[in-house]
Amino acid sequence: MDYCSIASGSSGNCTFAGTDNTSILIDAGIAGKRIEQGLHMLERTPEELDGILVTHEHIDHIKSIGMLSRKYGIPIYGTRGTLNYILGCSSMGRLDPTLFHEIREDERFRIGDLEVLPFQISHDAAQPVGYRLSDGKSSFAVATDMGSYDAYTIAHLSGLDGLLLESNHDVNMLEVGPYPYPLKRRILGEYGHMSNELAGQLLGEILHDGMKSVLLGHLSKENNYEALAYATVTSEITLGDNPYRGEDFDISVASREHPSQRYHI
Repeated sequence: MDYCSIASGSSGNCTFAGTDNTSILIDAGIAGKRIEQGLHMLERTPEELDGILVTHEHIDHIKSIGMLSRKYGIPIYGTRGTLNYILGCSSMGRLDPTLFHEIREDERFRIGDLEVLPFQISHDAAQPVGYRLSDGKSSFAVATDMGSYDAYTIAHLSGLDGLLLESNHDVNMLEVGPYPYPLKRRILGEYGHMSNELAGQLLGEILHDGMKSVLLGHLSKENNYEALAYATVTSEITLGDNPYRGEDFDISVASREHPSQRYHI
């Protein structure tokens, strides 16, 4: 399986995952042209896409859902709460409801030769989920937009070969930054976004010898930067109650502007 972050950040998110025979996106929260360009860099085309998995209905995850579904007839997968919002959203334009497929948390389904397992995440959206994908040999997950995690989260992220994990903000930068107080409380809350520290602590719970690569994503433009996210996360791993150092693993930070490298797991 291959995966690549086409873009990841508080202003827009789109991730590719696929095999030789199957191509999917997780979210489409950036301009359609950028998605098309990212796919071409991966030597894929939008016409090849077998589906788009939607994590939740916030605009930085669904911006181009309407355009892509109309232009290419791509099936869209999401929970009932997420799809109801999209189908009722006038800014999405005309939508073909037959392209939309309801999925349920903890119920596996297949797209081509990929098995998909949606799992619950703690975020202030209608019915948000993360996704774990497997081709039978390797597994990859996208886990962003989480204000907290628990044993359930750890179980769904255990034994992975690759992971895109939210590392949204530095707590100190957020607390002293320009955001209004209610927004700060939302981000820091149980249903908000994961801090660098929390991302490092979660990784300390799930890292194992077979983990091939980790991408830190969904960074805040105002309350984080790449070097700080990397340094904080790897420090938390090193100082945590686990047998590893942060430097033991291939950990990178996904860009909001440019596709990441293509990871093969």
